[in-house]
Amino acid sequence: MLSNILLAIVVSASIDSTMLMLGDQTDMHIEAVCEPNEQVSMPVIGEMLMDEIEVVKRSKIDTTTTEDGRKRLSQTLTLTCFKDSLYSIPPLAFTSGKDTFRTEAMSLNVVQPFDMANDTTAQITDIKPNEDAPIWWWGIIRWVLLGLLIAGVIGAGIWVWWKYFRRTEAEAEAEEAVVLRPAEEVALEKLDRIKREELWQAGEVKEYHTQLTDVIREYIGRRFGVMSSEKTSEETLREMRPVLNDKKELFVALASELRLADLVKFAKWTATPEENEQALATAYRFVKETTPVESDDLTSDN
Repeated sequence: MLSNILLAIVVSASIDSTMLMLGDQTDMHIEAVCEPNEQVSMPVIGEMLMDEIEVVKRSKIDTTTTEDGRKRLSQTLTLTCFKDSLYSIPPLAFTSGKDTFRTEAMSLNVVQPFDMANDTTAQITDIKPNEDAPIWWWGIIRWVLLGLLIAGVIGAGIWVWWKYFRRTEAEAEAEEAVVLRPAEEVALEKLDRIKREELWQAGEVKEYHTQLTDVIREYIGRRFGVMSSEKTSEETLREMRPVLNDKKELFVALASELRLADLVKFAKWTATPEENEQALATAYRFVKETTPVESDDLTSDN
C-alpha cells in the first residue's frame, strides 16, 4: 500500500494484482483517513481509469471510523483491460480545501492468456491474505440459489424441447447417415462452405473463427477420440500433443489457430486479414495431413 502523509491527512491506493490476464478483472482500493471535521474529496474517475484500462464498476464511497476516532473514506473500483501491455497508473489526487494529496504511481502488467500460462516465473503480488477475507455466507447462499434457478430453467427448456420440438425419426436417420461419413470428408465440406460464405470479409470475424474452430473440434473428436467440443483450447492441446508428436509443426499451427480464435471470441482481438486467411489454410492443412492413408489404395498401386 502506498501513502502520502501531510497535515494529518493520509491517502492511499492499492491494487489486488499487479499482473492481470487479458480481459480479466481486478480491484483497486482507494482510501483517505482524516480528522472527523476534515472534508476530503475523493479522486474523480470516469469510465476509463486511463487509456485502455476500463472501470467496470465502482462501490459507493464508504465512511467509517478508525480505532483512534479518525474518519476513513474508502472506495473500490473494478478494473479490466483488453490490450496486453505494462501500464503505469498515475498518482491519484485527493483534495481538501486548497490542498491536494497524491498517492504514488502503480503498475499493472496485462498479459495474454497463454503468456501467463507459459510464464513459470510470473508471480501475482499485493494479494490480500486469505485469512483477512471475510466469508459472506449470504452472498454464497444467494449464488447457490441463483445456480439452482438457472438449472431449473435449463431443465424446463430441455423438457419442452424434448416434448414438442424433438427431431423426427427421419431427421435422426439423416443425421446418423452424415455422422457415418468419413470425418475428413465432412470437415472439408464444411471448410469449403465457410470459404464460400466469406464471413470475415463481411466483418463477421468472430463468427468466422467460431465456425472454423467448431469444424476442427468436431473433426478432432471423430478422428482422435478427443472430445474437444467439451474442453478448453489448452485442454485440447494437452491431449493432442502426444497424438501429433511426429508432426510438431502441425501441432504448433493448430495451437496458434485455437489461441487466436480464443482472443477473437473472448478478448475482442482484431485479427488481420493475413491471420484470417492463415486460419482457414491451417484448418485445411490439419485435416488433410491427419487423414489416414488407405492401405487398399497402396496395395492397388503396387
